[in-house]
Amino acid sequence: MRPEQSPIPAPPDHKGAGHRRRLREKFLDSGLSGFHDYEVIELLLTLATPQKDCKEEAKAALQRFKTFHGVMEASIRELCEIPGIGSKNVFGIKFVKAVADRYLEKAIIKKDPIHHSKALFEYLYHTMRDKGRESFKALFLDSKNHVIAIETLFEGTLTQSPVYPREVVASALNHHAAALIFAHNHPSGDPTPSTEDMSITRQLLFACKVMGIIVHEHLIIGDNRYFSFADEGHIAQMNRDYEEFK
Repeated sequence: MRPEQSPIPAPPDHKGAGHRRRLREKFLDSGLSGFHDYEVIELLLTLATPQKDCKEEAKAALQRFKTFHGVMEASIRELCEIPGIGSKNVFGIKFVKAVADRYLEKAIIKKDPIHHSKALFEYLYHTMRDKGRESFKALFLDSKNHVIAIETLFEGTLTQSPVYPREVVASALNHHAAALIFAHNHPSGDPTPSTEDMSITRQLLFACKVMGIIVHEHLIIGDNRYFSFADEGHIAQMNRDYEEFK
């Protein structure tokens, strides 16, 4: 008779395996309800970190970038400056951020953003609020005011983004756009328009009007608030100024 063989013992769990498993089970059971921000970041880090507890790295990232959104908007280089975080385990953060951006963009493509302003603001706010530098976006609309394309046309410094009307008009013509909506962020969090913001909006509107392209709106995205050139009457006034100018 062959001697009875003992079962091969299972390898011991690596350090942190139980904690990671509990986090994932918690998410599968109830989504992100009840999760702290650092736990969400930790879960994202573990997607590409097979055998490590990432709690301390997640807390360190949140401490450095102040908010959950700040962590999501941080560059790969900035994230890798956190001890214990490398180029491989930032994959989860950057991938989920890109998926969220794509989801919100698809929510407004082919729709009329003028009558779906909530979806428009959610997309712009999510993609622009925590950027460390000014970024200028254009939404290109067809004759029925449906979004046909969205582009980031210019990115600048902490306090300003260079905007060139000729390039904006060229992009609009390339997309066969009938109308435009502009948006840019203020990294300071204060969406109050500067003198330069007022001036460039006027230049853009005039340049577009010459080519028969309508400018519906220019939004400035701040921290939990925004400024609307249309709501404040500036777009209407600039249109009147153009009619007098021509």
